Amino acid sequence: MCSTTNKPCSASSNLPFSISILVFFLLTFLFLTSLVDFTLGPERSWISFHSPPWARRVGFSRPFSRDGNEELERPSSVIGIAEPPLAPSILNINKFEEQNSSIESPATDTAGVMKTYTKLERLEAALAKARSSIREASKNNNMISIQEDPDYVPRGPIYRNANAFHRSYLEMEKLFKIYVYEEGELPMFHTGPCRSIYSSEGRFIMEMEKGNFYRTKDPDEALVYFLPFSVVMMVQYLYVPGAHEYHAIGHTVADYVDVVSQRHPFWNRSLGADHFMLSCHDWGPHTTSYVPNLFKNSIRVLCNANTSEGFNPSKDASLPEINLKSGEITGLIGGPSPSKRPILAFFAGRLHGHIRYLLLEQWKGKDQDVQVYDSLPNGIPYESMLKKSRFCLCPSGYEVASPRLVEAIYAECVPVLISDGYVPPLSDVLNWKAFSVSVAVKDIPNLKTILMGISQSQYLRLHRRVKQVQRHFVINGTPKRFDIFHMIVHSIWLRRLNVLIQN
Repeated sequence: MCSTTNKPCSASSNLPFSISILVFFLLTFLFLTSLVDFTLGPERSWISFHSPPWARRVGFSRPFSRDGNEELERPSSVIGIAEPPLAPSILNINKFEEQNSSIESPATDTAGVMKTYTKLERLEAALAKARSSIREASKNNNMISIQEDPDYVPRGPIYRNANAFHRSYLEMEKLFKIYVYEEGELPMFHTGPCRSIYSSEGRFIMEMEKGNFYRTKDPDEALVYFLPFSVVMMVQYLYVPGAHEYHAIGHTVADYVDVVSQRHPFWNRSLGADHFMLSCHDWGPHTTSYVPNLFKNSIRVLCNANTSEGFNPSKDASLPEINLKSGEITGLIGGPSPSKRPILAFFAGRLHGHIRYLLLEQWKGKDQDVQVYDSLPNGIPYESMLKKSRFCLCPSGYEVASPRLVEAIYAECVPVLISDGYVPPLSDVLNWKAFSVSVAVKDIPNLKTILMGISQSQYLRLHRRVKQVQRHFVINGTPKRFDIFHMIVHSIWLRRLNVLIQN
């Protein structure tokens, strides 16, 4: 061998040494690159090959088209906003990109360094697993959920996908936490009306303030952040009757967002994409326009869910308008059987917008089968007319929402939606075609013909499904699973699933 002779070593004897040098440099390079990636994070490291953060919004198949300048205005920590679908569905979760659900638990990387994850990354990892679970559940197209549940198992065609909805609901109960900002003082913050046409707004704020469901006091473990202002109360205290503008209300909302963004890091981290507000006032949507990121990025839960006024069903949620005239929540549900409903269709309401004008002009006082009133005669209770009717007409007023939608469901009268640009509440999971009728505004003259064309067997199915869907619109003194409070929260949960927040 080379070491036992006096001859010079051959060139091949240096090979092990050369390999050792190469291995040393290779390990050094891997260690340095791992250190850089660990220090800067994947979204900032020069060795990252991730797609740009505005490329996709979870659940939608193509990026939102915008010019270059608008791309620069989008938050670098938020997946981009997709074009709003006309019929939002929980099944949109199926299109979530696999690379976005690849966040794992803390693990050892290739260099043997233990990588630690932030609280936000752990939350996103939990959401990724939830998305995967819902996606798998949606592949089962049975109309009955296969999930076990001691209280209620969704079933039937009133759901877009009963199994996917149930899986999503269970994931929500397990993971969802809401932080309510404590800034703001009564009466315009942290409270709202629990009677009148705006009761949906007041009762939701009241339940969030009680904190018995979903609320967390630790903002770092929250998945969404609630801005607890009441537009109804702001109108009461800030609006000057007869004035043609309401800048004071919009500026108050803008000031509030400015305060929470200065005191907390969460708004600036996502530019509002994981924040939500809720309003049943007609002015709610316009009020949010005073804060561009609130209008563009945040989850807006609105009764006035009008796509022609900027309502975006991919990120905004439709809130049912519930008129609690006295504040009482008992005795609202129920009605006679179909055989005891002699009136084909019924509506009573003020001349309020062009759709109602067309309806009243065409049908007021002209047909005993289609009874349309601007004001009911004395001695005839409104609720009794709902319960005598097979179909209850729900035309939009000046704004698209109407409390008649929920009133009809409570009275077990099949709702007839007459509107333009309205996204019905809970339409992510509910198949409104299965328990309601939609009539185009242009078809108001043909209203009787359309309703008479529905066979008895078809009507009985619609009536039966209206009774089934009631549970999702019921108000309880203490919220119960699957009731309206939990369903509103579920709408918010679905929209949070559609956002990926990054540090």
